[in-house]
Amino acid sequence: MVRGAVYGLTAAAIWGGMYVVSDVVLPVIPPFTLLTLRLVLGGAVLLGLLAYQRRNGNGPAFPHRADLPALLGVGIIGFGVSIGAQFVGTDLSTAINGSVVTSASPAFIVLFAALILRERLTVRRVLAVGLASVGVLLILDLSQANFSSDTFRGDVSLAVAAVTWALYSVLVRRVSRNRDTLVVTLAAFAGGLFLTAPAALIESGTRPIGEITPAIVLGVLYLGVISTAVAMWMWNRAFALVDASVASLFFFAQPVVGAALSVILLGQPLTAPLIAGSVLIAAGVLLALRG
Repeated sequence: MVRGAVYGLTAAAIWGGMYVVSDVVLPVIPPFTLLTLRLVLGGAVLLGLLAYQRRNGNGPAFPHRADLPALLGVGIIGFGVSIGAQFVGTDLSTAINGSVVTSASPAFIVLFAALILRERLTVRRVLAVGLASVGVLLILDLSQANFSSDTFRGDVSLAVAAVTWALYSVLVRRVSRNRDTLVVTLAAFAGGLFLTAPAALIESGTRPIGEITPAIVLGVLYLGVISTAVAMWMWNRAFALVDASVASLFFFAQPVVGAALSVILLGQPLTAPLIAGSVLIAAGVLLALRG
């Protein structure tokens, strides 16, 4: 349980800081092109690690051909549909709308865990998700949210992203029961490329890549190696070790880290809602882990 919590919280913390880097890279490299680069780089890192382990005689076996449809399908849902929809939604809506809508993912994870994995929907776990959700809403500045006809298509895309990320996370636990996390993650990256690579080709016709500087190269490497290879493996490992309804709470580390970085790097004030929200999120996570 503790190892799973460390993996999940670390992954979410990495993603919380990822947005600072993405803000620098996305104006230069279009979304689906960047997502494809992330998956290619992340896949290359994990494939190299897998080859190294196998050469030393302690690496996991490659999946059987019969397992590939399920493993690739998980990647299509998680990386092709979910993260793709998140990019589209953020482009058509607003950042604050995206934060509000995607924060619903843990609630959907709890629901899918009960429906697909038959996990018990206990009062403690529901209360834990509720506490953490209130904490997120305290951290976010809801006065900046603008759910209107102008952002409707983007908001729908963000809702699709939230639901499909929850589905992805639950399915990862299902396919990880008898498979190594490294193999599952690598196969999921490959599945995501089935959608992101064609989307990147279509996107290149209207949104060409801008000027590539050393800072952009470093940003892409960070997003591909740290935010994708390392963080995705940790997230998948957390769901392999911990019940999905409990692991869902680790998602809430993202807004806490993002807000903390805004205070540290951008000089934004340390407000009472930020402190109270962080305390509620921590309380929700601890409540779930103690259960």
